[in-house]
Formats: sequence, structure tokens, C-alpha cells
Amino acid sequence: FLGNIPAQDQWNYTFGVIYTHYSEKSYQQVFLSRNMLKNNAQKFAGNVESEANKILDYSSFEAENKLRIENTWLKNGYKVNAGVGYEYARYFSSTFNRISVGQNVITVDFQSDLFLSKAAAFGQVSKSYINDRLDVSLGIRTDISNYSSSMTNPLNQLSPMLSISYALNERWSVSANAARYHQLPSYTILGYRDGNANLANKKNDVRYLRVDQLVAGVAHETKFSSKFSVEGFYKHYTNYPFSLSDSISLANLGSDFGIVGNEEVSSSSEGRSYGVEFLYQQKLVKGFYGIVAYTFVTSEFLSKNGEYVPSSWDSKNIVSLTGGKRFKKGWEVGFRWLFSGGAPYTPTDVATSSLKQVWDVNNAAVLDYDQLNSQRETVFHQLNIRVDKRFDLDKMSLNLYFDVQNAYGYQTTLAPILLLQRDSQGNPLTDPNDPNRYATKFVENKSGIVQPTLGIIFEFKVRKAGS
Repeated sequence: FLGNIPAQDQWNYTFGVIYTHYSEKSYQQVFLSRNMLKNNAQKFAGNVESEANKILDYSSFEAENKLRIENTWLKNGYKVNAGVGYEYARYFSSTFNRISVGQNVITVDFQSDLFLSKAAAFGQVSKSYINDRLDVSLGIRTDISNYSSSMTNPLNQLSPMLSISYALNERWSVSANAARYHQLPSYTILGYRDGNANLANKKNDVRYLRVDQLVAGVAHETKFSSKFSVEGFYKHYTNYPFSLSDSISLANLGSDFGIVGNEEVSSSSEGRSYGVEFLYQQKLVKGFYGIVAYTFVTSEFLSKNGEYVPSSWDSKNIVSLTGGKRFKKGWEVGFRWLFSGGAPYTPTDVATSSLKQVWDVNNAAVLDYDQLNSQRETVFHQLNIRVDKRFDLDKMSLNLYFDVQNAYGYQTTLAPILLLQRDSQGNPLTDPNDPNRYATKFVENKSGIVQPTLGIIFEFKVRKAGS
């Protein structure tokens, strides 16, 4: 890990103000905010800082200034909300990176300074019917950006939404939702420049990411201060970024460290996720409470061969059990048990990884995308336990807690790690059958420790004038 992960320095801030004006049957709001993110990452061969050893030298910042104006009317049972928004953003990046493409090593070296204007318009109307048993909400939104001609057409980013819920009786209700959402690609994608200093992904006509979703469910409130619901969902993703160098969807890059999207892409990837969610919630009864949540999900994206393969987030079964008991004198004991099916992973391309020129710039395995996400890690589960003692004082409250994560010490087996074989002095060994390759080996990769925590929480009480 020390040979592969860059040294990173990052900071960010966000601030904003909201102004609200109340009228007799409406209110107006103005939102003004700014946020900024600065990010630096460097990596040197052997962790020896010198110009000759430089593998990665990345610096970027993104700043966004946002203004949104909304008006909400309340009349004859209708609630109407409409507004507009404008955003001015700047993105700057400086990239030097030696990377492997296949069995070759290339150098990516460019600077990019990008100024973007973004605008949005939206509206939503909702009303209850049939003695407040039927709730209907209808909305629409569109976004535009001056990045490219296709993004300036508001019809390309039109996002309608319809939501309906109906109370069958006092305890049973059904609901359904159909919606479309759009999202601007990341700044690393928009600001990437080719060897001629051109915005390569503007030339490739990248589009807003789009997802269409359908959700339908039923809910029931019991006589015992509890509620359960079951929902089915389907989501279809289009215009998702597709790497032109690795020939995979960026959705399949996983969650490891990296600067995702700093390359040429096309808006050609498609994906889908569907499944069912079950939720049971027990409100406080004689000091006891609990929540049971279960999700079965399938998440897939198209491969370069046009076939759906599991995405990096396709865990199939996800379970969360949360419960506890509140005792007298401020004591509380709680637990949470988590379970997740094994996540897919892509096997290692040992033949390419072991090439000396490839390993020297990556210091880690290269994946075999011809076998994209064809293997799975073992399941993950752990038990977290927490004990709280609360003290209520005159002007403040004090909460002491002791928490143990992964109480029974379960270890998950993750994708195996490819390493170099080394001599007693730590020098890498050459493959005896090929002088152009290092000798490699796989090591088992397990994750999971028992982690105790002691904590203190202070809460100060603010009294209102006259209270």
C-alpha cells in the first residue's frame, strides 16, 4: 500500500445564507452559497522525492457560487413551488501522471482551467384528495450548462416526476413514484484536456448522466406502535461515462483510491439496478425499540461486449438490524448487526502486471477487464454494541458511551493482493523464466478488527427569553 497510494492533502469549505419572506398565502426564499475544494496528490517511485522518480503530481480545485430563488404558494389545498437557480463554477487542474496502457507506459501531462455557468428551472404542485386519503405530487425540472451545445438545450435535461400515495384505511397505504433525474459529469471529466490542450470530452460530446426510476410499495401501521413497508424499485442509467482507454464503465472502477474521470470518456454506458426493500420499525415500547431493514438488489452495467455484468456495488443481500433498551437513570444499551453479500471484483492480469515497466509505475496489480467483476469477495457481517449513560444537568447534558465495533471479530476475505517476491534485503526478484518480468506472488487479503471506542458528548441548553 505504501508503494502504491499517493500522499494526499485536501481541504474544503462551505458557507451560505438563506432569506425567507412570508406573505399571507405564500413565502419566498433566496439561497446564496459558496463551496470550494482543494486537492493535491503526489507519488514518487520508491517514495523518494525527486523529479526523476515522479509518477504522479496532481493538483486541482473547484469552486462553486450558487444562487436559488423559490416561491411557494398555498391556496385551496394546493401547494405550488417554483423557482430558478444559477451557478458559476471554476475548475482548475494540473496533472502529471505516468500510467500503463496495456503493456506500454505513457505520460499524461496537462493543465486545465475551466469556467462554467449552470442554470436550472423547476416547479412542483401537490394536493390531497378524497378526504386527504390520496396525495398527488407532480413536478418538472430542467438544467443547462454552457459546457457544450448539447448541454445548453433544456429539452435534453428535462426531468419530470410523479408521486402518488393512497391510504386504503387507517393502517394500510400504497404508494408509487416515477421520476427522471439528470446529473452533470464530474469536473475531472469536463476539464480533461488532450495532448493538443483541447477539452477532449467536450469533443466527445459528454452528456448529463440520466437515471429513470420506478418505485412502488405498500406500508402498514400496526396496533403495537410499529410500522412495516415493502417497496420494489427499478432504475435505468444512461449517458454514463465509459472509459475509452480501459473500455469499461466508470461505475465498475470500484471505491479504491484514485482520481476518477481524468481521461477520455464517452457518454455511452448504460446500467440498471432493481430489487426490493423491506423495513420494519418498532417505536419505543416499555423502553425497547428496533429497526429491521433488508434489501435485495441487482446492479449491472454494460461491458465493452454489450453484455450486462455485475457492477462494483452489486452486493445482492444487505441487512441491518438495530435495536436497544432504555433503562432508568439515563442508561441505554443498543446494538447494530450488519450483513452484506460479497462484492464483485475483477481478477488480476498477472502477465501484464509483472512486466517491469508496468509494475514500476503502478506498484500494484493491473486488472484483467476481459473478466470484469467475474469473482466475488466473501460476505461481510459485524456486530456493533454500545452502552450510554446520560446525565441531565441544569444548563447542559453529558453523555458518556462505550462502543465496540465488530464485537466478535469477524474478518472478511477480500480480493487477493499481488505482490513482488523479494530477497532478504527487500529487493524485487526477477522471474527466472523471463528477465523482463518480476517474480510475483498472491497474498491473502482479510479485513476486520475489534474496535472499542470511549466517547463524551456535551449538549448545552439554550433558554429562550421569557421561558
